[in-house]
Amino acid sequence: MKGAGSASPTQLWGRLLAYLKPHWRAEAIGLSALVVANGLGAYLPLLIRNGVDALETAGHWPTLLGQVAAIIGLASLMWVIRMVSRVTLFGVGRQVEFDLKQGIYEHLLTLEPAYFATTAPGELISRATSDVDNVRRLVGFSVLSLANTILAYGFTLPFMLAIDPLLTLLALGVYPLMLAVVQTFGNQLRVQQLQVQEALADLSDLVQEDASGVSLIKIYAQEANEQRAFAALNQTLLQANLTLARTRSLLFPLLGGVASISFLLLLWLGSAAIERQALTIGDLVAMLIYVERLVFPTALLGFTITALQRGEVSLNRVEALITESPGIQDSPTAQAPPLAQIRGHLEARHLTYTYPGHGRPALVDVSFQIQPGEMVAVVGAIGSGKSTLGNALVRLIDIGPGQLFLDGHDLTQIPLATLREAIILVPQESFLFSTTLADNIRYGEPDAPQTAVETAGRRAALHQEVLNFPQQYETLVGERGITLSGGQRQRAALARAFLPQAPVLVLDDALASVDNQTAQGILDHLRRPAGGQTLLLITHRLTAAALADWVLVLDQGRVVQRGSHEALIQVPGVYANLWQQYQQEQRFT
Repeated sequence: MKGAGSASPTQLWGRLLAYLKPHWRAEAIGLSALVVANGLGAYLPLLIRNGVDALETAGHWPTLLGQVAAIIGLASLMWVIRMVSRVTLFGVGRQVEFDLKQGIYEHLLTLEPAYFATTAPGELISRATSDVDNVRRLVGFSVLSLANTILAYGFTLPFMLAIDPLLTLLALGVYPLMLAVVQTFGNQLRVQQLQVQEALADLSDLVQEDASGVSLIKIYAQEANEQRAFAALNQTLLQANLTLARTRSLLFPLLGGVASISFLLLLWLGSAAIERQALTIGDLVAMLIYVERLVFPTALLGFTITALQRGEVSLNRVEALITESPGIQDSPTAQAPPLAQIRGHLEARHLTYTYPGHGRPALVDVSFQIQPGEMVAVVGAIGSGKSTLGNALVRLIDIGPGQLFLDGHDLTQIPLATLREAIILVPQESFLFSTTLADNIRYGEPDAPQTAVETAGRRAALHQEVLNFPQQYETLVGERGITLSGGQRQRAALARAFLPQAPVLVLDDALASVDNQTAQGILDHLRRPAGGQTLLLITHRLTAAALADWVLVLDQGRVVQRGSHEALIQVPGVYANLWQQYQQEQRFT
C-alpha cells in the first residue's frame, strides 16, 4: 500500500477544509454560536462583579435582584447556545466520518483482487474505522477545542487586563505548567489507550477464531488450553485498563492542583489589593471566575495537540487508501456494445501475461477462437495458466489491448460493467455471503423473482435438496456458506451464475466438489438450448472435458494441443498423459 508523507500545517489545514467544505453552513453556524457563547461567558463575570459590589451599598436590593435575574437569564442562554455549537460541530465531524467511510468503501470496490491479495484485511479495516475515527475527532473535537480556546482567551484576557494587568499575568503564569502536564500525560494516555485497543482486538480475535474452530477444539479436547489462552489475554486487557485508569486518576487531580496555585495567588495578592483599595471585592470575584473559565480550555489544549498529531497521521493513512489508483479501470475510449446483441464469440490473439513481480509469464502466445454456443474445455496441469485465462476474460487481471476479443470487440475497450454482465466467471472458491440461499443465488440480479431463483437451482441440480431444508430457499447459509456441504456451496455458486443467463459462462473448476453423475447432468442441461451460452469449462475433471465440443490443452502457459477428446486421447501428448493419470486415480477412489 502506498504511504503518505507527513503534511505541512498548511497542507493539513487545506485537507481539513476540503473535508469541511460540503458542510460549511453547519460549520459556520456552530462557530458563530461558539463566538456568541464565549462572548456571553466573558460578560457574565462583570455582572456578577457588579452584583457583589452592590451588596456593599444599602438600599440597592432591587438593582441586585435585577442583576441576579440577568445573570440567570444570560447563563441559561449561554448554555443553550453552547449546546447548539457543540451539537453542530460534533455533527459535522460525524458527517465527515460518514463521507469518508462511504468513500473508502466505494473506492475499495473499484480495486482489483490483486490489491486485496497483497494488503492485509486488518490494515484496511483499521484505516476505515480507527483512522477515520481519528479524522472525525480532528474535524469535530479538535476544531471545537481550538476555536473555543482562542475565543475564550480572546474574550477573557481583555476584561482581566482591564481589571488588573499585573494580577492577570501572575494568575496565568502557572498555565504553561498545566499545558506541559497535559502534553506529557497525553502521550502516555495515547500509548495506553492503544494498548487497551490492541489487547481488546487480540481477545476478540481469539473468540472469533475459537467460535469458527469449535469442532476442532472438541475433537482434540483442547477446551482447557483455550481457556488458559483466553485467561492470559483477558488478564492483559485487565492490566492495560488498570494502567489507563491509574494515569487518568493521577492526571485530573494534578491539573486541579496546578489550577489551585493560580487561585491561591489571586486570593493572596487580591486580598492585599483590596486592602489597598486597588480592587473591589467584586473585581476579585470576577478575576477568580475568569481564571476558572480558562482552566478547562487550557487543559483541553494539550489533548487537542495530541489529537491533532494523531489525526494528521490518520489523515495521511486514509488519503493514501483513497488515492490508491485502481489497476484495472475503464478505458477513456471504452464503448459498450448492446448486451442483447452479444452472441458470445471469444477470440485470443497471441495472449501473453506475466504477473507483477514474477519472471516467468503465466500465459505465452495463447491464440484460439470459440464460436457462440460452443462448450470448450481448458485443461492442463496445476500452474499451466488455466485460471489466469479465466481471470483475463473478465479482466480481474490487467491484460494489454489487442489480445482478447468478444464478438470482435477488444475486451479492454468494453466498459467493465458491460463486460462482466456479458461474461460471468464462477471461480474455484465457492464464496457465499452470510444471508439466505435465495439472496445468494439472486446476487447478480437482486430483483429476480422466486421462480427465477428456483429455475437456477434446478439447473444447478440443487433444487431437490433445498426443498428438504427447513426454510428451503430462505435458509441462512452462515458465514461463507458454512451450513452447506462443499458440493452444495459449489452448486449454489453455479445457480448464482446461471440466473443472469449471460452470453458467456466461464466455470473455473466449479464442478470439483460435485459427483460425476451430477456434473454430467449440469453440463447436459447447459448444452440443451440450441444456440445457448458459450461455455468455457476450466477443469481437472476430464470426464467433464470429454463432454465438450473440443479441448484446449495448456502447459506452462502455452497452448500445446487442441481438438476433440476422442482425437486427443489417441495421440501421444499432454492430454493423453493427463487422461491416463486421471483414469488411474479414479480406480483408487
